[in-house]
Amino acid sequence: MTPAIPSFIDTHSHFDAAEFDADRDTEYARARAAGVDVQIVPSVARTNFDAVATVCAHYSGCLPAWGLHPMYVAAHAQDDLDALRARIAAQRPVAVGEIGLDLFVRGLDVAAQEHFYAEQLKIARDHDLPVLLHCRKSSDLLLKHLRRIRVPGGIAHAFNGSAQQAAAFIKLGFRLGFGGAFTWPRAHHLRRLAAELPLDAIVLETDSPDIPPVWIGRGRNAPGELPRIAAALARLRELDVETVARTTTANARRVLRLTDA
Repeated sequence: MTPAIPSFIDTHSHFDAAEFDADRDTEYARARAAGVDVQIVPSVARTNFDAVATVCAHYSGCLPAWGLHPMYVAAHAQDDLDALRARIAAQRPVAVGEIGLDLFVRGLDVAAQEHFYAEQLKIARDHDLPVLLHCRKSSDLLLKHLRRIRVPGGIAHAFNGSAQQAAAFIKLGFRLGFGGAFTWPRAHHLRRLAAELPLDAIVLETDSPDIPPVWIGRGRNAPGELPRIAAALARLRELDVETVARTTTANARRVLRLTDA
């Protein structure tokens, strides 16, 4: 008897991106065949709300998150926050995201990032929604605002902070997103986190088309790679992949409050 394919949730997939325009149907079918039953598709700006909505309407299991990404802060306007509220009212998402702070990329206005981040936390709080956090080099500042503006948890996407920062996110009801980055042999810090953090605090993601795993190299990432990422995590933790799939899927369902339907 052929073993059942484990079920996976890709908690962060930019499946609306132009990189998939030529073969989105093929990549969706590949992901579903591999057991990736759900993709969370976050927006990055008001300008791609409609693209995310179109993808999520067309592909079963693709669920939207609406938000304004910190790396595009120079393009965000104050009335984009009103547009975000209107979009959430019209089509309730699974989360507000991708939001957060980026203190790695030079030239981004930190004060403006904090403004849009805090305002979006308030929107998430008011709508009782979790958040998807961009947290590059910014965990402490993200946590500062989260302690002030309480939201019902969420996911620290592409988590790369310390064990202490991980514990602080977990205490606030967050799960930590791990994807292709930890599969690279030189990613010693990420590999240690992936191996040692509680498995019930981890969710899986691809960040497609970005953050490719080691076997892709510099190529385009895709949701269909998630089972191999899970297998890499299982090897790192000396577990079977079924346990990793079952636990991380349950973690994602719990933090994003997804039903079996």
